[in-house]
Amino acid sequence: MGREVLLYVPNIIGYIRLALVLTSSFLTSQPLYFISVYSLAALLDGVDGLAARKLNQISVFGAWFDVVIDLISRGMVWSAVYNQWGYYVIAVEWMTFISTHSRGPNWKSSFDEAPWFARMVMAKGFKTPMGIVAIGSLHILPIWLYAYQCSFLTESLDMPLWGQLGVMAGLVMGRVLCLAVEIYCLTDYICFLLNQHSPNR
Repeated sequence: MGREVLLYVPNIIGYIRLALVLTSSFLTSQPLYFISVYSLAALLDGVDGLAARKLNQISVFGAWFDVVIDLISRGMVWSAVYNQWGYYVIAVEWMTFISTHSRGPNWKSSFDEAPWFARMVMAKGFKTPMGIVAIGSLHILPIWLYAYQCSFLTESLDMPLWGQLGVMAGLVMGRVLCLAVEIYCLTDYICFLLNQHSPNR
């Protein structure tokens, strides 16, 4: 398996997603267009995984590339919503990505000794109630905050304020759960690095 992986259908979908995300980055001042283009990219995020399994085109590169696109996407939204500190949210996500993926393609199965909340989130590839809440909030919270901040939820969807804030509160709680898992991953990886003894240092 070599460069042909770059032309796997799931990765081609990834290139399309990346193009849509980059296009949406020029539309942040136009909420309807921004949310439409960004949402299309997010929908394709589910399609590439289905295609990978259906066509038997699962690859280490594809798994890595998919997460990179997710991080670029969310980073762009966090920066658009909170240009003062949104960077720090996505910085934690990037550090977590480095900490987990450096362990190899089977990193999701290395949580046997993790705290209970991390095990619950990671169990069955995030396909548990806690996993769905955590991953759902990770993806939805930044775009929800953007839609709230630019009044899209009120003006375009006619959603009452209590509904907007209620969904936001649920998403924030899910994101805090995600943060707890991220902190665990970071501290665990730092401990792993500290236990590596290099004869050249």
